[in-house]
Amino acid sequence: MSKPAVNYQIKSLVVPVFLPSLLFSIGENSMIPLIPASAKAMGADLGTAGLIAGLVMAGTLVADLPAGKLVDRIGERTSMIFSAGIAALGILLSVFARNLYMLGAGILILGASSAVFALARHSFMTEHIPLSHRARSVSILGGMFRGGSFFGPLLGAWAVHIGGPGAVYWVAVIVCSSAAVVLLLTKKDAILDTPVVAPGRTLDIAKREWKKLATVGIGVSVIGILRTSRQIGLPLWALSIGLPPEEAAIYIGIANALDFALFYASGAIMDRFGRRWAAVPTVVGLSIAHILVAFSFNSPTFFAIAVLMALVNGVGSGVILVLGSDLAPVDARNEFLASYRLLTDAAVAGAGPMLVGLAAVVTLGPALAIFGWAGFGGAWLLWRYIPRYSPKPIKK
Repeated sequence: MSKPAVNYQIKSLVVPVFLPSLLFSIGENSMIPLIPASAKAMGADLGTAGLIAGLVMAGTLVADLPAGKLVDRIGERTSMIFSAGIAALGILLSVFARNLYMLGAGILILGASSAVFALARHSFMTEHIPLSHRARSVSILGGMFRGGSFFGPLLGAWAVHIGGPGAVYWVAVIVCSSAAVVLLLTKKDAILDTPVVAPGRTLDIAKREWKKLATVGIGVSVIGILRTSRQIGLPLWALSIGLPPEEAAIYIGIANALDFALFYASGAIMDRFGRRWAAVPTVVGLSIAHILVAFSFNSPTFFAIAVLMALVNGVGSGVILVLGSDLAPVDARNEFLASYRLLTDAAVAGAGPMLVGLAAVVTLGPALAIFGWAGFGGAWLLWRYIPRYSPKPIKK
């Protein structure tokens, strides 16, 4: 059960949760940008290279549901150690890949391991962190994801500069293995296992909790879709208006740094005022920004849109994880979270193909605007169905 809030210290999560999460995210994100190039070097055409890169998310989707049963069986700490080690082995397989099948298998293993690691971490925080500290703790965890997304590619670029394309895979192996080592050296009582109260089939729990998944679950999936279309759409829009790639990269990088800087503020908002005051402004802000993209035709307006998207996205740092924790039933946390994560991950995976397909029909600007207008439906779902919380003073 959750620890008493009176003496709880968020800093107790630094070594057992935040540091391994940051390392795992850095390792994963350091190599992801290089996957298409590796596939192309093995003879893949552009479409096949994209398919190989997409196996990371495919592995995550395949493993989302079984991950709940695995975490139930072996516990959170062991699951995190196991998945970080298996991820390193998957990357190692990619290092020695001699054909596209070996490379794809390694990438698929990495994606599946990521699903197990993420669920185990989410389950632990849901069970053992007091409600009064949950949003801030999970938002810091979201900050670790953002940190990995920011520093991982930089580390990968450095590795390529020093040792060539193959070096980045070795760096990823070392960093992911380091996450497992940190967890192995952590005391067992620092990551307590979630008690198995009434284990059941994940699909049975999903059917029982379908109302939560069909309302808040769909609403947070919209957040995931808008975040993904932002990541894909902004670089494409910069290309379409003729911005030099290096200039666009600088603007997006500055915006991402602002996004990263806001993760703790998001948690403070949720813990003090309630979850809807982070979730709804994030969806509404991203929706408006998607609609405004079509009105940016030069560097200043593009930069303004990038910053707007970063600021409103930062306000919702960790909100998807926090709401999953809030909604998870006490008697089947892991099973519910597995279904919840599958729903949100599937939305994220489908956002890119949806945007590209829509852009092929109506061009990119209107396609992004359609995503924006659809986002208002997600905002309504979240405002209507997120459970209400009384404002609480923040306890340190």
